[in-house]
Amino acid sequence: MQSTGILLVAHGTPERLDDIPAFLANIRRGRPTPPEIVQEVRRRYEAIGGRSPLLDTTRAQALALSARLSMPCFVAMRMWHPFIDDALRDAASAAIERLVVVTMAPHSAHVYEPVVRQAASDLAGKGVSVPELVFVPCWGDEPSLHQAWARTASAALASIDVARLARSVLVPSAHSLPMRVIQAGDPYPQLVHQTAEAVIAALGDDGLPHILAFQSQGMTADPWLGPDLPTVFERARNTGAQAVVVLPLGFLTDHVETLYDLDIEARGIATEMGMDFHRLPCLNVAEGLIDTLEILVKRAV
Repeated sequence: MQSTGILLVAHGTPERLDDIPAFLANIRRGRPTPPEIVQEVRRRYEAIGGRSPLLDTTRAQALALSARLSMPCFVAMRMWHPFIDDALRDAASAAIERLVVVTMAPHSAHVYEPVVRQAASDLAGKGVSVPELVFVPCWGDEPSLHQAWARTASAALASIDVARLARSVLVPSAHSLPMRVIQAGDPYPQLVHQTAEAVIAALGDDGLPHILAFQSQGMTADPWLGPDLPTVFERARNTGAQAVVVLPLGFLTDHVETLYDLDIEARGIATEMGMDFHRLPCLNVAEGLIDTLEILVKRAV
């Protein structure tokens, strides 16, 4: 019987503050990073305790999924250790013949797939017996994912004062992309919109008026996909809202884009505008997310 494993692939995060320059060099494909950007990124990581929980949480997701399916589950990061080629080597060493690849960015599987394929091709060229790769496509349209977000959001909304909640706007949020990527045909904005609308529908009576935002724009002069959070918060205030409730549906797992960009920076922006700020939790290792991953892998095999 063919030996099948799973590979969860996420963006990656530096493990130590001193890793930040090399991490940024990977993101910028070797182009020099201005010192002021390195310092700013370091400041943000310092503000959240020095490191992101992204890798630890992804490993916990892998352990939970492996236990569900009784299959080995490997973890790789696109921009930092453990790199994709390392995970593919590990799978090959474990005699895995077929590897189901799940991108832990549901709206960007089409971006990660060629990166994994290239890593596999490079290893094959070095004589490594790489497993057959089976890719899970973009999965932001998975109903189980919508239900997972709705359950997590409903539980968190129930803890907010009813009177304040009645004058709140829900802000589903996802990572921004450079507009040049969107103009080249990337379907990301449409995929995020579809997920946001599906999650709002799944919330039912728990739903609030909502405005979608794209956050964490890069530190470049290029135009980025919006509207950004300050713009959306201003729109919410103009409707009479006294609070914004951010639903980070573009982020399955907490990392610097939620722990700093939302919990610190966005909270400060809302406070300056005279509004309350609430941030709903990421799914992290919620049972609903593991349910969804189980569905995706079973469908793939």
